[in-house]
Amino acid sequence: MLNPKIYQRSELASILQRLKAEGKTVVTTNGCFDVLHLGHLRYLQAARQLGNLLVVGVNSDSSVRQLKGENRPLVPETERAEMLAGLECVDYVVIFPELTPVDLLSELKPSIHVKGGDYKLEQLIERKVVEENGGKVVVGLNVPGKSTTNLIQVICERYKDVDSKNAS
Repeated sequence: MLNPKIYQRSELASILQRLKAEGKTVVTTNGCFDVLHLGHLRYLQAARQLGNLLVVGVNSDSSVRQLKGENRPLVPETERAEMLAGLECVDYVVIFPELTPVDLLSELKPSIHVKGGDYKLEQLIERKVVEENGGKVVVGLNVPGKSTTNLIQVICERYKDVDSKNAS
């Protein structure tokens, strides 16, 4: 990956520590971001508005398979990271292999960690580590009806007969 926004975890932690010392508000979020769509874009734009910079943690291919099933991800981790890095609202991207962002957030120590509206604050396993490091967790940023799962279902439904039509 030759994108100046994509970093390894330890290097990014050092950068963020310096920026926080300068008074910057570091916002993080995380997810699979498999098949980037409008819901992702609006969610990330809203998250970025909460601080001075936005860091996106992207689940690795192996963690996506464990979370979503053997047919996922559709897009490899390096491509998902590069797509996110190409968004104006995203300042930094890091790929992480764990199933949860707890270890990542423990190292990055964000000022604010954001999750979509389909989560409740009490459910978030990462809440404790964020709060222990002086940050806060914000939930509720999402675009109803816009999800990768919904998009995949629409594609499958619309194109289920494509092979038989092309064969004639």
